[in-house]
Amino acid sequence: MSVLVSPSLLSADFGNLRKDLEMINRSDADWLHLDIMDGVFVPNISFGFPVLKYVAKYCTKPLDVHLMIVQPEKFLTNFKELGAASVNVHYEACVHLHRTISQIHELGMKAAVTLNPSTPVSVLDDIIQDVDMVLLMTVNPGFGGQKFIEHSIEKVRKLRKMIDERGLKTLIEVDGGVNIETGKRLVEAGVDVLVAGNAVFGATDQEAAIRSLRNL
Repeated sequence: MSVLVSPSLLSADFGNLRKDLEMINRSDADWLHLDIMDGVFVPNISFGFPVLKYVAKYCTKPLDVHLMIVQPEKFLTNFKELGAASVNVHYEACVHLHRTISQIHELGMKAAVTLNPSTPVSVLDDIIQDVDMVLLMTVNPGFGGQKFIEHSIEKVRKLRKMIDERGLKTLIEVDGGVNIETGKRLVEAGVDVLVAGNAVFGATDQEAAIRSLRNL
């Protein structure tokens, strides 16, 4: 099976968003990754529900929502109403992680937990069996275009081992600094889903860039 690709809307042209959404719809992209930032959990603000309603209206791909916000549980119903397929919540932002994961599942969405670069995969020991996916940040969350953190490769290997040893089907997703070179190494280490921003939206041929990532 080819790797799944989830282009990050954060790198799209917001002056011509409809055009970029139509490109995603035509492309071989599997999902559309939505980075929701609140300026509290991360030092930046991205976009809110008025923009997301527009995206949900015109995008035909499943919405892969990444909540970089405090108290994500307050907004889960809103994302369900938008038609989100999956919701990623940060381990570092959830006081009651198991409860939040359960709420996502009760709403009929896939549940994922996200780890910052400095958070070890060992913290997943008591939750890994309850999530559909783990998103590993391979840059510090909050801004696009950052340099890939090299230690992420070993982190992916550790997580792959944890999942395989337990016989789980949990997917591994990575976000940050993903391009053809880093993507190839990440896939070899055991990644299932690549989130790519600049590598897709900054490419001359965006659809070809998505195909290249899927074929790694």
